[in-house]
Amino acid sequence: MASAYRWVIVAAGGLMGCVAAGTMFSLAIFLEPVASETGWSRAGISTAMTLNFLVMGLGGFLWGSLTDRFGARIVVLIGSVLLGLALVLASRAESLLAFQLAYGTLVGLAASAFFAPMIAAVMTWFDEQRGLAVSLVSAGMGMAPMTVSPLARYLISATDWRTAMLMIGVCAWAILLPTALLIRRPPALSESDQASAVEARRQPLSRLLLTPQFLVLGFTFFACCAAHSGPIFHMVSYATLCGIAPMAAVSIYSVEGLAGLGGRVLFGVLADRIGVKPVLVAGLLVQAAVISAYLAADSLTSFYTLAVIFGGTYGGVMPLYAVLAREYFGPHVVGTVFGAATMLSSVGMAFGPLAGGWAFDAFASYQWLFIGSALVGLGAVAIALAFPPLPGKEAEPAGAVA
Repeated sequence: MASAYRWVIVAAGGLMGCVAAGTMFSLAIFLEPVASETGWSRAGISTAMTLNFLVMGLGGFLWGSLTDRFGARIVVLIGSVLLGLALVLASRAESLLAFQLAYGTLVGLAASAFFAPMIAAVMTWFDEQRGLAVSLVSAGMGMAPMTVSPLARYLISATDWRTAMLMIGVCAWAILLPTALLIRRPPALSESDQASAVEARRQPLSRLLLTPQFLVLGFTFFACCAAHSGPIFHMVSYATLCGIAPMAAVSIYSVEGLAGLGGRVLFGVLADRIGVKPVLVAGLLVQAAVISAYLAADSLTSFYTLAVIFGGTYGGVMPLYAVLAREYFGPHVVGTVFGAATMLSSVGMAFGPLAGGWAFDAFASYQWLFIGSALVGLGAVAIALAFPPLPGKEAEPAGAVA
């Protein structure tokens, strides 16, 4: 029963991740209609996403720590309530500041209650096939562009952006609240495992977060997300400027999501078989290359081709950071550690949307966004090469925690 139910936890985590990520990233679909109807600048609307990621980072650290202590169910229940509320409030906003606070602050806080806590919860259920399990949960985020984004585009076309956002908020409540009740703790730990858990949680936070393992993990995650967040967020607008029809431009976003779904599964399987570190470094290198290649895209076919590679690589590498956190620090503080790493990644994610908005407002072009993002992607590769050996699999590093 326990062995079978762990896959229910995986499915629930994937579904909640899809809804949470989908509602958050659907701002890319709302960008043009909101700007046209309200007169707010693209940079101002993009700032909501920047705030979203900053708050999401802090929230991930908070929710991850609470998950280690109280379990994931209560955390995702709170997040479910907040996410629907945030979208309802944002749909009623009459000023840019009110929109930024509702969408930027509350959506970010709510969305952060799903990713790190559910990844941590899943890893407590798995000793084997951990890379695959984490990748399947993360695959929910990859499905978001194929689900919430087309729904948002359809609702905006059928009604208006305010009604569409309100309806998505109500749908989020209807899906997330029942799903959160499926989350359970794994079977009871043995006395020795319980003692290990208590000891792990007594470690000073500074001892965990100042180790070489965490510093390389956190800053690689930061640079990786700083590289791909801008191109992801502004892809629909960029494709439209390149002459792609609006609905076809949204489909590029969906292709990225579909490729990300496959990439997560593929990278998870490869990480279980040949090791997580070489798979991560290779994925980061491909990501940097394909970001620069978007500068040459001039047709729907070229956009689709690059979307498959880009979505597969950035989607594939994202779950690997959680696996590394588990390998380096063990299962009992992984929520705290991965939550802290997610905080750094969210700061990186915050740069891209705002930088893209500034670039467009200043130059009426996204060229400098893609050039800068590719260079940051190469920086992520350089940092990743400094990962210490994994405990128990390679030579034990001095001062290792796990």
